[in-house]
Amino acid sequence: MREDAMARLADVARKAGVSVATASRALVRPEMVAERTRQRVRDAAIELGFRYHPSAQALATGRTRLLAMIVPDLANPFYATIIAGAQRAAEEAGNDLLVVVSDESPERERTLIDRLRNRVDGFVAIAPRGPASLFTLPDVPMVLVDRRARGVPSVVIDTPGGLHEMGAHLAGLGHRRIAYLGGPRGSWADPRRLDGLRNGSGHEVVAFGPLPPTFEAGNRIADELVASGCTAAVAYNSALFMGLMYRLATLGVKVPEQLSVCCADDLAEFGLAVPEATTLHVPTEDAGASAVRTLLGVVDGRPPEPRHRSVPVELVIGATTAAPA
Repeated sequence: MREDAMARLADVARKAGVSVATASRALVRPEMVAERTRQRVRDAAIELGFRYHPSAQALATGRTRLLAMIVPDLANPFYATIIAGAQRAAEEAGNDLLVVVSDESPERERTLIDRLRNRVDGFVAIAPRGPASLFTLPDVPMVLVDRRARGVPSVVIDTPGGLHEMGAHLAGLGHRRIAYLGGPRGSWADPRRLDGLRNGSGHEVVAFGPLPPTFEAGNRIADELVASGCTAAVAYNSALFMGLMYRLATLGVKVPEQLSVCCADDLAEFGLAVPEATTLHVPTEDAGASAVRTLLGVVDGRPPEPRHRSVPVELVIGATTAAPA
């Protein structure tokens, strides 16, 4: 705490006729102080023009009311909507949210956690790449999104379950050789999504990747996909999907007449659903809000129930899938 802030708090306490500790509680945790005392402290603070410094609040309560969210990158709109939900939940509970970017690097995740662990109340890590041991540090409240680690609360979007349904949909149309355009190297969710698609279709699934979850990667892999003989393809995310669709149009490949194409996340939220795609509706904002609420429970010493939350998704059948020619 800054010395001038402490001195001014002492002035408030002296004027109100209470101890510094009581003055601090009256300003930060008013529910712990009798109404008459609370009002005296507030009146003294107003008269002296005192504003409580955040560092003083942290000292008095052990809380900074600042949460950190680690995201792989900011270019992916999928993460943007998770952040929006997380920020809403944080602000509703009187907290601020600090967003930091790991660039999909386990080493940078470690650096960010080490740098911020004494400055924030806890972390939400979205699809982190680091080893499980990085997220089980003592006295570092942590919640994972789209990743599970033993002993760490998590919120996992059930995309594998959705891809199981998507595989069954494609198989029902008659597709027997399906391509999966995979996610980035080190992704915890990627092999689980692939398994869901394989188990749902019951037929051959050809995996392409790992691939960066970008428009460029979708554009680049299209020629190889067309040459593979697959009659349907499922993209790991919307950026891959849009890159693939762009290249297919350039090549003159008609969707879905010559190739059915699906996406594993919700294009409608990003204004990209043209043409209307067969995709998964993913409630990303709900996932972000749930992760923050879970973290706040951990910070307050309330173990979450259940420890691992699953967020359901919905298969939306659109205009980009049809029976193979």
